[in-house]
Amino acid sequence: MAKSSDVILVHGAWADGSSWAKVIPLLAAKGHSVTAVQLPLTSLGDDVATVKRAIALASVPIILAGHSYGGAVISEAGNDPKIEALVYIAAFAPDFAQDLDDTEKLVLYSAQSPTADAALGGTVSAPAWRGKTCRYLVATNDRAIQPALQRSMAKRLNAAVVEVAASHVAMLSHPQEVASLIAG
Repeated sequence: MAKSSDVILVHGAWADGSSWAKVIPLLAAKGHSVTAVQLPLTSLGDDVATVKRAIALASVPIILAGHSYGGAVISEAGNDPKIEALVYIAAFAPDFAQDLDDTEKLVLYSAQSPTADAALGGTVSAPAWRGKTCRYLVATNDRAIQPALQRSMAKRLNAAVVEVAASHVAMLSHPQEVASLIAG
């Protein structure tokens, strides 16, 4: 049996690695070694450096997945030849979570990390998606990034697209679908 890819998960702004809590066990059950990075959220450069450290420690091949702002981070960090695919999960900016129950919302909002303006104002210098296989989950009920914008970005990435009737935090409300897309 071929070795499963290592998976590196990159959270969005105002979040942390625990936002992948429902996806991690599903990927691990499929034989993937999974790392959910903890971005400092101080600047795009600092966040990219954190992901690059995780890439350096991982085995090949690597699937790099980003949610929300994490999409910008993986676009900058993903040019490493160890990366076999980039996966965007409602990637761009965080906000509403209307399909989570009250307890899940409480945990999500309580665990939000402070995010510096410099993190959101960073510029991606050489988008990795130009030379990598890409997959994109469009969250059709997203109130933070309009689904039409997500579809447009996915088209620009030439990504394989899966649409899920989910809020912006699809990895919490639809972890099975997210894990399946990441695992390929």
